[in-house]
Amino acid sequence: MDRRSIRKLDHIRNALVTGENGANSFDDVSFVPNSLPNAAFAETSLDTEIASLRLSSPIMINAMTGGAGGTTQINQKLAIIARERNLAMAVGSQMAALRDPDVTDSYRIVRREHPQGILFANVGAEATVEQATAAVEMIEANGLQIHLNVMQELLMPEGDRDFRGYLERIQAIRESLDVPVMVKEVGFGMAKESIEKLIEIGIRTIDVGGRGGTNFAQVENMRSDHPHTMFEDWGFTTVESLLEANAVGHPGMSYIATGGVRHGLDVVKAASLGASAVGMAGAMLRLVQRESLEGCLSTVDRWHHQIRVAMTALGMKGLADAVCTPVMITGKTAERARLRHIQLERLAQR
Repeated sequence: MDRRSIRKLDHIRNALVTGENGANSFDDVSFVPNSLPNAAFAETSLDTEIASLRLSSPIMINAMTGGAGGTTQINQKLAIIARERNLAMAVGSQMAALRDPDVTDSYRIVRREHPQGILFANVGAEATVEQATAAVEMIEANGLQIHLNVMQELLMPEGDRDFRGYLERIQAIRESLDVPVMVKEVGFGMAKESIEKLIEIGIRTIDVGGRGGTNFAQVENMRSDHPHTMFEDWGFTTVESLLEANAVGHPGMSYIATGGVRHGLDVVKAASLGASAVGMAGAMLRLVQRESLEGCLSTVDRWHHQIRVAMTALGMKGLADAVCTPVMITGKTAERARLRHIQLERLAQR
């Protein structure tokens, strides 16, 4: 087995033990109760839209894996779940397959299992236009994710050390591809300054990918002979990142919240802060590794039920209504947001 395949399998093994415990920024978010919601559970709709694509669920199976023999079965099971519950899905970074065509089937299996579904290809910000195009063609993708993982690369023993030219390459890809292009953080969150730079080059869909789920700093430290554990708390949480996006206030943007989403109530909390969808990666990985297919589908059904319960209790018919619902931000999240001059009172009084 080559070094890249070993690294992919190390990532899966290490990811399974991160992100399950500890503080979660969604616990700092709470709703003002509505005793007269004037709503019916049966009338709630889970439909949403990202990157000009209509989705029947706000839950997206987010980028995880591919590129090694043992990952084909994982992606196959994830694709079956996506097909059976009509979820959008993104594959893991396809850079491995672009360098080694022998591992392309670990990605192509997703389209074979989910022929009519909405799929996102995935490359790093070091990719060329030609590589991005090849990644989309490889799985007949409906859209492309370009992932940003600077801290992970810096902690990875064999990772990149030069991050110059990212914006220029992202812009070139966006201008050349015929499918929507989304930029995605991998778990370190995104500040309003970075969001504004992406908006300036025409990006209209951003996955804020905040701290709180799979901790890729910890994943890489677990692989290293000389771990730098002081960087495992690096970045913004998912909630902090959504608040940063709120502060930008640019119309026409779609945001995806990935990182620490545990259940249906977290989905509605994310929607109240402007997310059109949520990505679940680590939670899905643990699910497919530990549960039967029937158990996985039952869990997704339970998440959907929880979303509808929260929506009904808050008087919402669609997830878009969440941005009009008063929401309170407290704790460490509120403390850090105020240092960034983010006005939280307006969220609680809307």
